[in-house]
Amino acid sequence: MARRRLRRLLEAIGDVEIVAEATSGEEALAALDPREVDLAVLDVRMPGLSGMDVAQLAADRGIAIVFATAHPEHAADAFDQGAVDYVRKPIDAARLALAVERARARVGARKTGRVALTVRDEVRLVRPEDISHAQIDGALVSVWVGAEVLVTELSLAELERRLPSERFERVHRRALLNLDRVDRLRPEDSGGYTAITDAAHEVPVSRQAARALRKRLGL
Repeated sequence: MARRRLRRLLEAIGDVEIVAEATSGEEALAALDPREVDLAVLDVRMPGLSGMDVAQLAADRGIAIVFATAHPEHAADAFDQGAVDYVRKPIDAARLALAVERARARVGARKTGRVALTVRDEVRLVRPEDISHAQIDGALVSVWVGAEVLVTELSLAELERRLPSERFERVHRRALLNLDRVDRLRPEDSGGYTAITDAAHEVPVSRQAARALRKRLGL
């Protein structure tokens, strides 16, 4: 019943072609062929593999994931798994349509080499080279893009996965840094550094990350 209603809601959005349905996590994982699928709407709780398990196992396929759940406590886990969005059950048609639009933006960003950041009710498409750094700010992540600071629901770990590893380095458990934007390093008593960007922003570099950063910068 719930799956039939979800199908009707998706078909009513327009420009949505349903290519597969699944009754278990294993079936869903087998159906996620990136040559055919751009978006998957997954229930958090399914027989066999959970929706979270499926998203984790299919993380490298480039498919946008939207979770459907009756349990709001799963929201943080959903974004940690790289979900575009999550919708509460019972599913509201307008809320589902918004999630699909966010997924379209994510897919479009991937195809154009840009990064999709959910900022409030918008999806911002950002070129990786325009990102200076990102830091955890409470439950959210602040991303410095040019003269702007965008606050996104995306986890720092998921942002790191989306950005080119040859350019970005996780320099602290709370910070991600664009190596091309580093102007200088200031040593700290802790054994780490403070990285100063070309826009004079200060980014913490932990002692554990300092050696790898020096190596990548050729120091």
